Amino acid sequence: MSRPEDLDERLRAILESPTYRLAYEDLELLGEEELRPLRLQLELLKPERILHEQGIRSTVVVFGSARVSDADTAGARLGALEQQALAAPGNIELQQELARARRRVEQARHYEQARRFASLISTRFQQQDRADFVVVTGGGPGIMEAANRGAFEAGARSIGLNITLPREQAPNPYMSPELAFRFHYFALRKMHFLMHARGLVAFPGGYGTLDELFEVLTLIQTGKMRRIPVVLVGRAFWHRVVDFDLLLDEGYVAAGDLDLFDCVDEAEEIVAALERFYRGKAAEDGAP
Repeated sequence: MSRPEDLDERLRAILESPTYRLAYEDLELLGEEELRPLRLQLELLKPERILHEQGIRSTVVVFGSARVSDADTAGARLGALEQQALAAPGNIELQQELARARRRVEQARHYEQARRFASLISTRFQQQDRADFVVVTGGGPGIMEAANRGAFEAGARSIGLNITLPREQAPNPYMSPELAFRFHYFALRKMHFLMHARGLVAFPGGYGTLDELFEVLTLIQTGKMRRIPVVLVGRAFWHRVVDFDLLLDEGYVAAGDLDLFDCVDEAEEIVAALERFYRGKAAEDGAP
């Protein structure tokens, strides 16, 4: 005959058993390969429901390098390295790091332009409870931080779509806490970038920026998404990185494909490009 203490222990084992968990509370179950379709569905549904609850009507996407910083941070880093270099003039690695730091000081102008653009667009379109052209970024550092920061400094909300990476990408502190999301799947994250997008702004960046930019251009070119204004910031950078004229000369793109984007240098030019695109368009098309 079982003793009461044995039954108590047995009851504890039942309550603590993974099989006794509610299915939707079983993280081990949700993490199994066979449950991938459900995880994909959840990553699609969660942000969309929250954006609807928050009244977000349209967004403007800002892409760019995670490696740039604001002018003060870049300048301080350069100054510290210059002092180290004076003490170790023969250190080749230090000289290479110093060269990168000088480049970061030059690139800080892109940070400041992203910051200013986000401030301008947010100030204009987030007044009197209007939630149009809400800035959305990848939620990380660099240009992403700059854009979220510009909106924050304007007293406006902004969205961050962070992602889990082998080396964890920390969220920047400037995106709105109620609009901060984290994704496992790049594909779902990309989809959410574009679901409400009424404009895309691409600052200089690396593989991620190029991937996101050319995916959008391809979707527009092939008619898989409605056309939105695409603005490349930093004429010198983009003309050097991508020889668009060569693509046209070789017949890899049509002449009209080069009209799918504008190339500018200043924050005010970005706003002007968006205004040109939407001039005369109906409000339901996302017109300013």
